[in-house]
Amino acid sequence: MNITIVGLGVIGGSFAKALKPFEEHEVYGIDSDVSTLSKAESLGIIKKGYLEGKEPLEISDLVILCIYPMSVLKFIESNKQYFKKGAIITDATGVKGIMVDDILDSVGENVDFVFGHPMAGREKKGIDFASAEVFKGANYILTPHHNNKAENLKIVEDLVYSIGFSNVKKVNPYEHDKIVAYTSQLPHAMAVALVNSDDDKYPTGELIGDSYRDLTRIANINEELWSELFLSNRENLISTIEVFQVKLEDIKKSLVNNDKEKLIEIFKESSRRREKL
Repeated sequence: MNITIVGLGVIGGSFAKALKPFEEHEVYGIDSDVSTLSKAESLGIIKKGYLEGKEPLEISDLVILCIYPMSVLKFIESNKQYFKKGAIITDATGVKGIMVDDILDSVGENVDFVFGHPMAGREKKGIDFASAEVFKGANYILTPHHNNKAENLKIVEDLVYSIGFSNVKKVNPYEHDKIVAYTSQLPHAMAVALVNSDDDKYPTGELIGDSYRDLTRIANINEELWSELFLSNRENLISTIEVFQVKLEDIKKSLVNNDKEKLIEIFKESSRRREKL
């Protein structure tokens, strides 16, 4: 299968590295950065890199869009005349609902857009931090719509399983956005708020343990990407933050009231839920 990856950053580069062992696939890359394309070629993770879409898209059976949410529709609009008839297009974008209708209107009937979201990544950006290992054992979400062909959903599902994902779930695009507001965007908001609440009075880095280190890993954040993700899913994220604030306030009230029994109840409930996960 001829596969073109659009955007060879940390996620697109990881897809390319994960696909490298499969001789049945010819992988091409599109990126706006010449040095990124050169590096991908030198690593042998793409057959050839391109600054423009026409040449690789005309021969590609599958196109994987690993670009920022607001860039997806722009790329489709600029390149829809080049997509091979019958091609599958998929994405790796962390929001869906805001994009679905516009993208389906744009791509037309000659290609099948299978919306996808790898629940894996790294806090760093760029091809230098790409790794096939990041997908090993991770979850993958597909968000089917009424135009998808069952056989094309299966092709994407089989592909992501083959490169290391251990679990593929299908939900509709709007449920996806509610879920990731809680499972992905809220944790990033919490990590950012936690790091930014440090008053710098102490040499924090010399005093922390694993709990702080683990909680704040994702605070080293790609500000352009995550600003787009937060704002594109703002209503769901606001609702999720409000629920979290209630739960944090419960802990605060227990402290104010010196209520050990309530704290124990809260901790037992969190332990039960974590074990269930």
